[in-house]
Amino acid sequence: MSDAIRIGTRSSELALRQARLVPAALLEPGVESELWGFEDARVVFVPELECWVITCTAYGPAGPAVYLATTEDFRSVLRHGIIRQPEDKNAALLPHRIDGKWVLLHRPKTEFGSRGEILLSRSADLESWSAPEQVMRPREGAWWDAGRIGIGPPPLETEHGWLLIYHGVKEMVGGAVYRVGLALLDRDQPTTVLHRLPEWVLGPDAPYERTGDVPNTVFPCGAIHDPATDVLRMYYGAADTSICLATARLGDLLGAVRA
Repeated sequence: MSDAIRIGTRSSELALRQARLVPAALLEPGVESELWGFEDARVVFVPELECWVITCTAYGPAGPAVYLATTEDFRSVLRHGIIRQPEDKNAALLPHRIDGKWVLLHRPKTEFGSRGEILLSRSADLESWSAPEQVMRPREGAWWDAGRIGIGPPPLETEHGWLLIYHGVKEMVGGAVYRVGLALLDRDQPTTVLHRLPEWVLGPDAPYERTGDVPNTVFPCGAIHDPATDVLRMYYGAADTSICLATARLGDLLGAVRA
């Protein structure tokens, strides 16, 4: 992997130092379909709705399902409930409609998505969703993302397209290895993959990424871009044990994936 495209700064301490703990969780299990809690939340601000939309995985006896909630202040939350039935996960909403429809990227476990691929569905009301459409599949062969793939943070809209940060999995003798890659989707037709970087940009290397509850795992769910500095801050879980931060310049990432 070239140093030119490596996500630059990592810190498992900086994000925690700047975090502020609140006395109660924003989302807690309430009904049977949420019995075992929530994970992998993606958050995007939606100007049309004037609020933040949270998509996450709700776990219950039937399996993982895509759950949606909204908030204006992160103190209270409006629970919309499950919008994609089990088994489905790794979901994020695009921040505005395309051709009058909301677009949800997700990973249902169906005959269409049996290999763990990235699909999308569309909705006029955030409640009823169309049949999944294919976006991107795991690569064939011995690639680092040949086992299964799923989105990371909500895709970031740029003048060149939607920057998709995704995780890829490869099954090794010692277990699965999770790494992070990049792709670029068409702004108006997000089922079209314009570019896909062959190499990963972040893989487990530090001790806190290689050792933990799920070893050899880097799993991003959040990213914030600062237009003034062009710095992209990506927040990720390491080995399902630590919360970490990595930074890079958005221009460098776009240059790498477009090349």
